[in-house]
Amino acid sequence: MKHSQVVQARQRVLRRLPDLGEVVRGSLLERVIRHRRGCPKCAAGDGHPVWVLTVGYPGGRTRQVSLRAEQVPQVRAWLGNYYKLKATVEQVCELNQRLLRPEAPRPAPRTRARD
Repeated sequence: MKHSQVVQARQRVLRRLPDLGEVVRGSLLERVIRHRRGCPKCAAGDGHPVWVLTVGYPGGRTRQVSLRAEQVPQVRAWLGNYYKLKATVEQVCELNQRLLRPEAPRPAPRTRARD
């Protein structure tokens, strides 16, 4: 692939980037919270389902953000955008590596042999 073709391919990949204002990293989890006493629902073993966005940080630290049920579709979309962004960055890096390689020399034009 010629350098000009690689640049065009990179531009096509970049056009597919999601809106960077709508990106979040982490994992969406559904947990069940149980009260220790005084809650008939918890005493029956049902508990209260809650949604949590869990984000891991260096050093093994995590942050959990409690979500309302109406926020879950938005968080799912933002997580999808994050994974699209991550895949796009990988594609751009691969194309940029191709640009770092020297372009193959063009073959010399053929000349006709004269009789």
